Amino acid sequence: MLQSNSGYAVSPHHRYNPDDCTACAVCTVHCPVAEATSAFRGPKQTGPAYERFRLAGFGDDDSITYCSNCKNCDISCPSGVPVAVFNMLARAAYRDKRGTVLRDLLIGHAGDIGRALRRVPACVLNFGMQNSLTRRLLDRIGLDRRAPLPAFAPLAERDRLRQGSAAAAAPGRPSRAAARRGKVALFPGCFVNYYEPRVGSAVIGLLEKAGYNVIVPESFVCCGLPMITGGLMSAALKRARTNSRELARLTRLGIPVVTPCPSCALMLRREYRDLFPEEEGLADNSAGVHEACAFFSGLQDRREFSLADARPVRATLAYHAPCHLRALGLGRPGIELLQRIPGLRIEDMDAGCCGMSGSYELKKGHYDIGMRIGAALFEAVDKSGAKIAVSECGTCRVQIAHGAGCAAAHPLTLLAECLGVTGA
Repeated sequence: MLQSNSGYAVSPHHRYNPDDCTACAVCTVHCPVAEATSAFRGPKQTGPAYERFRLAGFGDDDSITYCSNCKNCDISCPSGVPVAVFNMLARAAYRDKRGTVLRDLLIGHAGDIGRALRRVPACVLNFGMQNSLTRRLLDRIGLDRRAPLPAFAPLAERDRLRQGSAAAAAPGRPSRAAARRGKVALFPGCFVNYYEPRVGSAVIGLLEKAGYNVIVPESFVCCGLPMITGGLMSAALKRARTNSRELARLTRLGIPVVTPCPSCALMLRREYRDLFPEEEGLADNSAGVHEACAFFSGLQDRREFSLADARPVRATLAYHAPCHLRALGLGRPGIELLQRIPGLRIEDMDAGCCGMSGSYELKKGHYDIGMRIGAALFEAVDKSGAKIAVSECGTCRVQIAHGAGCAAAHPLTLLAECLGVTGA
């Protein structure tokens, strides 16, 4: 068993059997990275197939760093092998032996950095991050200067989300809508917290319209996915423990947790269990975590949430299903909701991965690969003629805006606008 410097076992072989893989190579056929570059040998080869060599002490080569963790291998595997888990744990072992890259430390701890800077005005943060001198410096440490960085939201919007959630959690404070269905907890995720708090505000408003009293527990931290993809497994485990304690508390109180980020939902519902199966308490709370669009779609199906008063909109939208939403196996709940708005036409691009895959395209050496992966999606958006693209994933929206030159929004922000919901 390989050990990290912190003593945490990071090799997958002690929990998953590589012989479960039948070597059918379906995962490689469906891997967008393997199609875009020969530098990546494919998820099967670097994951369960090469695990046999890792068991013999051969270690890894640089090919493991090209996996984007998009989960298309897991989605396509007919045998249910957690191929991406093999790759992420192998990458952690690789990084532990080779040393962590500063770039991966910065990306992995972006949520902590955002929390530390949450009182700084957006104009200062965005100038500091986006000016040409900073981009050149970031390029030198491995963040490609051509890659799109998300812009921090105005301080007032970030504060509004925080203050709205704090007010909702205050004892004795009634919800703006009668709390017919009790409380629900919002897990905004780092992207919503710092870059698009309007998404969080829209979700709060919609939940209140549905009759819930919304709380946003401040004890929630980054889900840990950026750390996983950077090989920072021990740091991710600390976040998993913190979030799981809060999930356990909410579960005991019968309070469901809703997140507008599919990647956060995937981490909270499944990845903690898959990556850290030895940890007690990480696998018991997944049933209480809901992706936001799927949550509202369920309410709609049970006639507990009405779109009857949605104002008609004459427009065509281009929809992109994030890879991690597809990995959750929830279908297309965002489309299902928006299709109920009179006059709104939704076209499912069905064009594969956007190429950003969280932070993949930001990394030097990956930008051109990410743009090749996303080319089919960019072309599909352009051909659709849509002025706005919709996707549940924040970084997918950044990538669509960058590659297709099209405005991009979360489905629930549009839904909230059509229903006249103002949010927190």
